[in-house]
Amino acid sequence: MVTFPPGFNWGTATSSYQIEGAWREGGRGLSIWDAFAHTPGKTARGDTGDVACDHYHRFREDVALMARMGVKAYRFSIAWPRVQPAGYGAANPQGIRFYSDLIDELLAHNITPWVTLYHWDLPLALQLEIDGWLDPRCAAFFRDYAALCFDHFGDRVKHWITFNEPWVAAVLGYGQGSFAPGRVSRDGPYQAAHQMLRAHALSVDLYRTRFAAQDGRIGMAPNCDWREPLTPQAADREAAGRAVEFILGWFGDPLWFGEYPESMRARLGERLPRFTDRESGLLRGSGDFFGINHYTTHYAADAPGKQPACVGCDPDADAEAAFSLDPAWPRTAMGWAIAPWGLNRLLHWIDRRYGRPEIVITENGCAMEDRLEDGRVDDPGRIDFFKGYLAECSKAIGEGVRLSGYFAWSLLDNFEWASGYGKRFGLHYVDFATRQRLPKSSADWYRRLIAANGF
Repeated sequence: MVTFPPGFNWGTATSSYQIEGAWREGGRGLSIWDAFAHTPGKTARGDTGDVACDHYHRFREDVALMARMGVKAYRFSIAWPRVQPAGYGAANPQGIRFYSDLIDELLAHNITPWVTLYHWDLPLALQLEIDGWLDPRCAAFFRDYAALCFDHFGDRVKHWITFNEPWVAAVLGYGQGSFAPGRVSRDGPYQAAHQMLRAHALSVDLYRTRFAAQDGRIGMAPNCDWREPLTPQAADREAAGRAVEFILGWFGDPLWFGEYPESMRARLGERLPRFTDRESGLLRGSGDFFGINHYTTHYAADAPGKQPACVGCDPDADAEAAFSLDPAWPRTAMGWAIAPWGLNRLLHWIDRRYGRPEIVITENGCAMEDRLEDGRVDDPGRIDFFKGYLAECSKAIGEGVRLSGYFAWSLLDNFEWASGYGKRFGLHYVDFATRQRLPKSSADWYRRLIAANGF
């Protein structure tokens, strides 16, 4: 029997652009993902989030799905251009009302809202007018947007996440060009991530001062695939350590220590921006919990002088690490290796490096080749995935890691970014012709897991 402590926080998660649709409704402004997805060749089959799961019109139905599973919490993101269409200026009343109604519906079903302020859908106006996250002014615009959200929703929302996977937004969006806004640049990701970290610091400081009476908690949700040394040799162990620092330490170290990892500073030199003393002070200790999104594991080997594998930025080359997979590891539909033990090692890495913080797994899940047959979707592979990763979570808790919650990605099959609708991560199957939702067998398994607080 795999068990979890009393009060363990079971949830599920989504993001605004991936499920909401209604891209030209309710006073919503355009986002960088609207522009990117409508650019030919940028997404599989030219798919867009114009309608997605139509959550904007069907959110009550989706909350009912969560209630049937018995989830205790729901992590969703607010679309910045829905509540502030240009990224600055007055709030959009219709956008405020939509999220307010969603929050009220969740609370009516005893589901705690966890709100992510930024899940990659930057208002397009800020990208066009100031070059988005490459401009230091974007941090102040984000702080003002965060204030708007705290002001309108903070009476009911007590769990906030500033940024989801800033590594992905910075590297794929501003370095490799495969995600919005599609920029290709050698140093752009280090500049963009720096401004996101400044935005986080300004917003947390604002929340802890001006909105202190709301008595909530705030953090970030970086991502990290585990990097295991390919061999026991010291060079490979050091390369694996650097690789994790170039993914997770890039964001975790500033939030806990106020500075980038030494490995990044040594290898990047002037390519890596510097925080002012005031910024370092605001960043240090700016996480009330440590959110982490985790999906897979790689072996890492020392690769001195490694050349970039792609045009633009390649942090793996900057870290001088080369990655590989064990051919015996099973794969998801994304081609990602299934190696649950990697999550256990990642949790221990966070625990050691940051002084035993409270950790919340803000995303974990898998895409599978789901098929609708006779009105059912049986997905035993996804259930096995959850069993493997959750067993490692339970083991880590028994070993002293302060893991307090787990959010399964995702509530629904949705728009999977550049992969369009071809990859299904959901606990619920979505027919994208009719938008009908259907619980998969994994949704029923997750319901039983939550009821028993184990399996």
